[in-house]
Amino acid sequence: MNDHTSRAPDVPLADRVGHPGYPRSNGYDARWSIDNQMGPHALWLLEWLAPALGLDTLSPGSRVLDLGCGRAMTSVFLAREYDLQVTAADLWVKPGDNAARIAEAGVADRVVPVLAQAHDLPFGENTFDAIVSVDAYQYFGTDDLYLPTLTPLLRPGGRIGVVVPALREEIDGVEPPEHLRPYWEPAFWCFHTAAWWRRHWTRSGAVEVEAADLLQDGWRDWLRWSEVVAGEHTDTRHVEMAGRSAEMLRLDQGRTLGFVRVVGRRP
Repeated sequence: MNDHTSRAPDVPLADRVGHPGYPRSNGYDARWSIDNQMGPHALWLLEWLAPALGLDTLSPGSRVLDLGCGRAMTSVFLAREYDLQVTAADLWVKPGDNAARIAEAGVADRVVPVLAQAHDLPFGENTFDAIVSVDAYQYFGTDDLYLPTLTPLLRPGGRIGVVVPALREEIDGVEPPEHLRPYWEPAFWCFHTAAWWRRHWTRSGAVEVEAADLLQDGWRDWLRWSEVVAGEHTDTRHVEMAGRSAEMLRLDQGRTLGFVRVVGRRP
């Protein structure tokens, strides 16, 4: 049996998914997290983003846009942990599917799922107190013109915070690092460094950048989660994708890949 599909039957699943750095995330059912994942552990990443974004400072009922919410795990987390009113926006997951998950989580009164394209959001100016995006913003936010079209949806003084897969150092030229060549996908070229994201947002003039940093040993979290999904998911496609991710991260050992969080405030 390959490394990435091996299980640790003597270790309970909750213990393998539990993480000392993310105590709030540990309160969520491990099987639920696995079944609804769409890549890296979104709740871990959101919990890392939360203090920089100041989620604890938002009043109960504050309005938050969860942009690219996937299967709404992060939206449920925002509602449960911070008592926020969340708009769960995604292009690929049907609102009806997310509505069922949201209702099962007991937060249907605080989370509204919508079908939305990032470049054509159906919301008015000053609608939200904060905007959150976890493992999604890299797919549309590298456009130099994008952030200035998004921030008007925030009230003045509101913050946007994102977490994205990232690079430790920018890659020169047009070829990926040699050791990652077998795993590299064209979409990986949207990965950038914390410094790149800081400059990108600062140049836009749309926000005052308050944070842009790399998650210490974030690659280890990514690897750990990939190994769990590869060993526990019931869908062969997810098993194969997570297994390939785990192989790549094991080989890279944090030399190239990780996660960056970026937080900006609308003036």
